[in-house]
Amino acid sequence: MVSAILDFSTLSAGEHTSELQVQVNARPIQIISVVPSTITFNLEPLERKILDVDLNLVGEVAVGYQIGEANLDPIQVTVSGPQSKIKQVARARVSVEVNGIRENLDHISNIELVDADGQIIEGLNVSPSSIKVLLPVSQQGGYRDVAVKITIVGRVASGYRLTDLSVFPPVVTVFSTNPDLVNNLPGVIETQPLALQNAQDDITTTLSLMLPDGVSIIGAQTVLVQAGVSPIEGSVTLANEIIEIVGLENGLTAVVSPTNIDVIMSGPLPLLDTLTRQSIRATVDLTGLSAGTYQITPKVEILISNIVVESILPNAVEVVISPITPTPTP
Repeated sequence: MVSAILDFSTLSAGEHTSELQVQVNARPIQIISVVPSTITFNLEPLERKILDVDLNLVGEVAVGYQIGEANLDPIQVTVSGPQSKIKQVARARVSVEVNGIRENLDHISNIELVDADGQIIEGLNVSPSSIKVLLPVSQQGGYRDVAVKITIVGRVASGYRLTDLSVFPPVVTVFSTNPDLVNNLPGVIETQPLALQNAQDDITTTLSLMLPDGVSIIGAQTVLVQAGVSPIEGSVTLANEIIEIVGLENGLTAVVSPTNIDVIMSGPLPLLDTLTRQSIRATVDLTGLSAGTYQITPKVEILISNIVVESILPNAVEVVISPITPTPTP
């Protein structure tokens, strides 16, 4: 094991050059040379300073709100480290993001040490390293947050339903020079009517708000309204659909039993109402099959998109394949 030792016991503050003392606890190993043989270093007194903590608020609270007197716990910190760095420290601070807040803030923040130019200083010990910040936030007189209520007129088209109705922002801030006007509001502001008459597709639009006289809205004067419109899902059964035979090899004949199936389908009601027998094809594929008896699941093809086959009855049919018997010539 090799050890390199610098002895500081008799040294005072300032710059020093000391010889390295190298020890090897193994025999018969000998030290031939040490490179470098000396080390130059600087010793500084260890200093300690007590600083008040400053609060640095980043951003602005929501319009119509104000911050009351902040509470910091603790209000002082102890900083320790090399004398030269301690002299650079101008103040201790905590930075808190308050942009857009509407409620009281209870936050644990780390301490930052900065110089006279506001530059952060690293490499010092701070005790405690973080403090608790309490910020009371209240709404100013004449301002009030109210919910937005969508007013609708009409109904979506027959066979369709309203799946979703949303508004952004869901809450707006209103203002009046007469605080009684906003205080007497019912807590909601209605939009201009959203027309749903015979709608078959989703709706995205902007609507104005119905504000009473003397009350104005802070920020954007309209809200974004989205309405989801979807077809109502249903099911229908088509009975006695004739099964077609495809892929039968030449020289063979086939008998299907039963010859008809029932098909249960689901999909949007407006599409189900348009179904006819010409929209559906039921087949059994006999490609590559030789003479014999088979249990085959029919394949159902629907020529209208967005309609799904839920089940067929029966699920399988019997197919008897046999050779065609030639007719004797008299």
